[in-house]
Amino acid sequence: MGSIVEVDSLEILVIVDNEVDPISTYQHPDLKVSGQLPDVAVRAPLPEGSRGGSKFEIRLDNVCCGAHGLSLMITAVKSETRHTVLFDTAPEEHIWELNAKRLRAKLESIEWIQLSHWHRDHSGGMLKAVAMINDAKGTTGIPVDLHPKRPAYRGFLGPFGPVSLERDPTFQEIEAAGAKVLKNDQPHTILEDMFLVSGEIPRVTPYEKGFQRGMRYNEDTSAWESDELIQDERFLTCNVKGKGLVVFTGCSHAGVVNVVKHALDLAGNNVPLYAVVGGYHLVGPNEAWIKETVAELKELNPRVLMPGHCSGWRAKYEIEKVMPGKLVPSTVGTKFVL
Repeated sequence: MGSIVEVDSLEILVIVDNEVDPISTYQHPDLKVSGQLPDVAVRAPLPEGSRGGSKFEIRLDNVCCGAHGLSLMITAVKSETRHTVLFDTAPEEHIWELNAKRLRAKLESIEWIQLSHWHRDHSGGMLKAVAMINDAKGTTGIPVDLHPKRPAYRGFLGPFGPVSLERDPTFQEIEAAGAKVLKNDQPHTILEDMFLVSGEIPRVTPYEKGFQRGMRYNEDTSAWESDELIQDERFLTCNVKGKGLVVFTGCSHAGVVNVVKHALDLAGNNVPLYAVVGGYHLVGPNEAWIKETVAELKELNPRVLMPGHCSGWRAKYEIEKVMPGKLVPSTVGTKFVL
């Protein structure tokens, strides 16, 4: 694994997330924020004098839609060099396509697709994303970094037995869509060492218990098996000069504190924690350890906490209560510059 290099800044475009909020303001001093309602939706100038002096029309068909999933377009900038990764691809093809088009996202700039883990709410838009990125670039072969152990199906144990989720796209389907599939289960750096991708995340906290009642289907035995650890889950991280680590986590099934601690271990050299972006998975049974999680995050002293997707409103409330001013909710269509 190469050493992660410092970058000058990061740009984060939220293509898909659970929450849509183009009206609330962001006032964090470390962030530049765009994509609020006037930026996105004022697209149609009105003819002079046609509507009582109004010059523009707010077009709501330019506002993005939320969905239960995640897709972030992340650009690292170092001097004149820019590299862009698509981190996860949302739950459905049509929602990824809709939002990418409404955002006028520069898909031709995407050089790498990184899947955090095999769950449909992160992989569902993969085939459409691959096709649209290749079309924008005028080439084929966008690299897609995947964990080699893809489950046939994932699910969870419900009150009346296993409940199956939709299957993820297969390696063959992803290749047929025009991607170059790269299978990785070890930590590695990508794109001139500006991004670091983890391997399996060690469990070191006593309270983060994984995806409780999680299961996976074993095709060889035609049976469902316990799968609470979600061992294929990986995170992405960057080191911003003068700031520290920005950690991108898809769902934090390993526990967001475990994610952050492992990111700090991988980075080494006493790099501080700057920001944690993505799904904290503090919903459902995991609400039981919100207070412990937020207390330990406070000890790690991040500057920015940007929960989204599966983090839940209770976790956001606790963050704002315990660490006022550090909460920056991830909302669809918003562009953050760190």
